[in-house]
Amino acid sequence: MARHKDLEFAVDNAAGEEVIFRSFEQAVSFAVGLSISQGKDVNVDVLAWSPSAARAWAGDEGAESYREDPAASVFQRIRIRADDQGRVA
Repeated sequence: MARHKDLEFAVDNAAGEEVIFRSFEQAVSFAVGLSISQGKDVNVDVLAWSPSAARAWAGDEGAESYREDPAASVFQRIRIRADDQGRVA
């Protein structure tokens, strides 16, 4: 997944405190674990702090979207739902 110095991923932990990750994979892994343990949806917020970070995340459309609203605090929100289906035969 894209890495960029101005690209971060935020997830609220079980106490409601924001945890920042530099890796999308780490943020999603953390969110899945929280979702399973809490039984609820967990958001991963993509934070792009520059047009080049938005481009690294979402290509040319991402850079254009960033330019349209550079003051947006969350570039994209991804909702994670880990639905424990129990044992499967």
